[in-house]
Amino acid sequence: MHNTQQRGMLEMVAAMLISGTIGWFVLVSGQPVLQVVFWRCLIGAGTLLVICAAMGFLRRGVLTRLTFALAVVSGVAIVGNWLLLFAAYSRASIAIATAVYNVQPFMLVGLAAMFLGERITLLKLSWLTVAFLGMLAIVSAHGAGGASGEDYLLGIALACGAAFLYAIAALIIKRLTGTPPHLIALVQVCTGVVILAPWLYSSPLPNQTVAWGSLLTLGMVHTGVMYVLLYSAIQKLPTALTGALSFIYPIAAIFVDWLAFDHQLNTLQWLGVSMILLAVAGMQRSWGLRMGRAAAA
Repeated sequence: MHNTQQRGMLEMVAAMLISGTIGWFVLVSGQPVLQVVFWRCLIGAGTLLVICAAMGFLRRGVLTRLTFALAVVSGVAIVGNWLLLFAAYSRASIAIATAVYNVQPFMLVGLAAMFLGERITLLKLSWLTVAFLGMLAIVSAHGAGGASGEDYLLGIALACGAAFLYAIAALIIKRLTGTPPHLIALVQVCTGVVILAPWLYSSPLPNQTVAWGSLLTLGMVHTGVMYVLLYSAIQKLPTALTGALSFIYPIAAIFVDWLAFDHQLNTLQWLGVSMILLAVAGMQRSWGLRMGRAAAA
């Protein structure tokens, strides 16, 4: 295997493993979700500012007024995505929230069909049905793991909302092809700081070492370092391999939830999670289409 692709694989694996621990740091911080997202944005902005400066992205002409405006709008969606997803962790568990969050590729397909005129094929509809059945299985298991039924269902709803906002951000970012992704990320987190600062103007600062350690890690590692690893890997790897390695994220989150909080999924939840991940993999890899072509041959 080519050295460049090997390096890309290592970077992608590292990025996905880092992503899988986000929920743990959010919950361990013990801070309200608004504060967690604000500090992630602020610390992440400082980290990404240094990275963008080192890579020469802060020069004039890199961003036009249109690309800057689109990056800001995508930042609003990303910040909303973080708020909803982080709120879902304490209600539906890290594992379930992450699994449900992974339906966002199907939401992106729907948005692309509505606004970009992309065609929804029978294959995509088939995998969407599998994902929907998986979602029903997870919803049917409400109250598992000690959570109340209402909290559990609210957590799933929040994770779905987070997935929808991420799909919106991804749709906007499609318009920013050619713009350095690290710079887009910097604009996004700066947007978060501007949006959330008025809400937290009179809020007390975290006063525990564990809280500050968690927030610094979320900002520097899960935002700054993770973005660099992820975008670097995407540039080196084929799309199919990138999609395959992205499944390390939900699997890592499930194991982190189990090891850190002893949240074990029941049979129905495992079935739902497996169906969602299978559906996303099937759509990304066009499994049904390939099997059909093989049979025709």
